[in-house]
Amino acid sequence: MPRDSVFPAGIEGFLSQFDGFQVRPGIVDLHGDGFERHLAPRRGALKDLRQGFYALDAELAASGVTTAYLAQFWSWEGGMRGPDFAKRMIATLADIRDELRTDMRIQLRVEISLIDQFDDILNLVESAGIGYVVLNDHLPHNALAKGKRPPRLTGQALKSGRSPEAHLALLQDLHARQASVPDAVKQFVSDLRARRVRVGSHDDASATARAWYADAGADIAEFPVTSEAVDAARDGNAPVILGAPNIVRGGSHGGGLVARDHVIRGACDVLVSDYHYPALANAALALDADMPSGRAWDLISAKPAAVMGLADRGVIAPGYRADIVVMTPDNRIVGTMVAGRWSFIAGELADHLGV
Repeated sequence: MPRDSVFPAGIEGFLSQFDGFQVRPGIVDLHGDGFERHLAPRRGALKDLRQGFYALDAELAASGVTTAYLAQFWSWEGGMRGPDFAKRMIATLADIRDELRTDMRIQLRVEISLIDQFDDILNLVESAGIGYVVLNDHLPHNALAKGKRPPRLTGQALKSGRSPEAHLALLQDLHARQASVPDAVKQFVSDLRARRVRVGSHDDASATARAWYADAGADIAEFPVTSEAVDAARDGNAPVILGAPNIVRGGSHGGGLVARDHVIRGACDVLVSDYHYPALANAALALDADMPSGRAWDLISAKPAAVMGLADRGVIAPGYRADIVVMTPDNRIVGTMVAGRWSFIAGELADHLGV
């Protein structure tokens, strides 16, 4: 098939070449930060980000991912989560996009306290064609409000390239401007939506927090951390995104909500890789027994595509982009195809096709 090809009208003939294998729609991952270990495994270890992207492409393909939103921070945390790295990472991806098989896109994670940088972010969103922004607030407000030294300050400072004293002063300054954040965020979200950017919030801890973001125009709830926040999102018709590793582990590593419970009761729209790409397929397979046929896989294919308005992918049907995952009967991924081109092929499938 040529690049960017779609499933043919006679799709049965196309699928017949995979007799003896399972064929599922390609995985659409709306939030993954596992790329960080490829692009910056240690500070200064990888000068040329292109090599990291090539390795990332291979891992995504072997995990069945055909469309991947890379969750890149724009944060006061600095280092690979700071603005300079974000610009460099996004520029490198733009330069080599045509060399990669996986359709890699950017999800920009913006710290809401950086209100004086919103114009710079909007310029980047527009110039880079970023279609998804998520709002975070990771400031240690409780410690700062009490005049205490936040936990892990020294480690954070070293990662950011600042002294502990300078890092603390920055956090104190950002905390002090909180009264200006709500109006600035509302305008920022309005400006994003005017550019047809999808906007979400991250780690909503309460119905009040979800309502605040919804009022600002952030209509996707990513990783709500309490059942109350999940229910508030559902009541407001906000798509709820939870982590696939939570399903695989049987719960949150941080002691938060159990994602499986919310999936089974129909309160989760999308599962994402979070920090581990193989968890996507593993989570869907783990849920298969508890859900109607195909519904679990929809959480990582058709539904995320629909949330992002990607009307050309997420299902296997004539006219849709030819994105597939080929699996053995015992659920091992042995092939991934993106827009009609193999991004990964191995094992029994390679033998079967003679490649």
